[in-house]
Amino acid sequence: MAGMPHMLGPIESEPFRFTLNTDGRPHTRENVLAVGSFLLGIVALILGFIVGAHIVATAFGIIGFAGGFFAQYVSVTTPQRSLIIMGIVASFVGALLGIAHGGFS
Repeated sequence: MAGMPHMLGPIESEPFRFTLNTDGRPHTRENVLAVGSFLLGIVALILGFIVGAHIVATAFGIIGFAGGFFAQYVSVTTPQRSLIIMGIVASFVGALLGIAHGGFS
């Protein structure tokens, strides 16, 4: 029974804790860039569905898309990269919706 540790008793696990610093070191700049690109993407995506906000959606989408690529370049941990990718995709879709509704004109 040495190969089945789950049979010996309940396995105690740590409580769920969301962190972007999975390596145990603080990465303030990288975390701000990751969260910022995610938030810009969410705002661009939401505004992309509003026809009258096409200028702002396009601008936020382009800024979030470009900023997301820079954040991806300097990111350190996998959770940062995951959050950044979600922000890049949301920024891209938000920018496309903004462009489809009129873009900068």
